[in-house]
Parts: sequence; structure tokens; C-alpha cells
Amino acid sequence: MNTRIVLLLCLGTGLSGCTTRYIPNTDVEDTDSNRAVIDFCEQYRRAVERRNIPLLLKLAHPSYYEDGGNIDSSDDLDYAGLKAYLGEQFAKTRAIRYEIRYRDVGAGRKNVIYVDFTYSASFKVPTKEGDTWQRKVADNRLEIVRDGESFRIIAGM
Repeated sequence: MNTRIVLLLCLGTGLSGCTTRYIPNTDVEDTDSNRAVIDFCEQYRRAVERRNIPLLLKLAHPSYYEDGGNIDSSDDLDYAGLKAYLGEQFAKTRAIRYEIRYRDVGAGRKNVIYVDFTYSASFKVPTKEGDTWQRKVADNRLEIVRDGESFRIIAGM
């Protein structure tokens, strides 16, 4: 009987050493490289909330390109158009609350890092009846690349 207890304790101890640790409030494994990626993405999230266009442009890579998720090239956006796009979108809002649940950080093509997340964007917009809050929840992917000690966004803003 004592042998069974010892065996169960050993087995339980061995299994507990195999548990994966996650970065708090994410579904992302807790590693130094993943923490660096999430910290960078949090800079992006806070810049969106503050409607900080200069910082968002600084976080974007000069080769930034967004295809709009479809084959219609009329809604494609490169780095040159990003400033105007952000200005137009932020001009329509009085305040933004942008929450992100990071789901995965993974390797993509050509040294690109994919950051998959679900966001909840609440934004206050002016209407004839006064300012009202609207909300959107959706999945998204930021595509980032290393840039020295940090990263830059090449798609997904």
C-alpha cells in the first residue's frame, strides 16, 4: 500500500513539472521572446487607445502593407496611406477603449512573427443625439518583424 502512495506522489510530481506557463491574461506561452513580442504589441494597443498617430507610424515598418483581407486592391493600404487612414478613423472618434486577448505568437514566413489575438474595441462617436459608444469584437493578426532590439508592424493595424 505504501508503495502505491509513493508511486502516485512521484507520478504527480513528474506531471506537474510538465505544465506550460502562460503570460498572464493571455494564451501565450511564457518565454522571454514571447514576452518581448507581447510588450511591443501592448505599445501598439496603448497607442490606439490614445489615438497617437506619430507613435503608430513609428511602430509601423516602412514596408507596411495591408490588403484588406480581400482581392479588391482599392482598399489596400501601404505605409504612405497609413497616416491619412489613421487620421480619418481617429477624427471620427472622441475616445477609444481597445482590449486585446493574445491567443498565439508564432513564426511566419521570411522571419515574420504572427500575433493572433481577439480584440474588443469600444469607441465613442459623435451622433445627432450626442456622443454614443459603439463596440466591435473580432479576431485579428499583427504581422511583425524584428527591428534591432524591438519590432515593427508590417501588417494588421
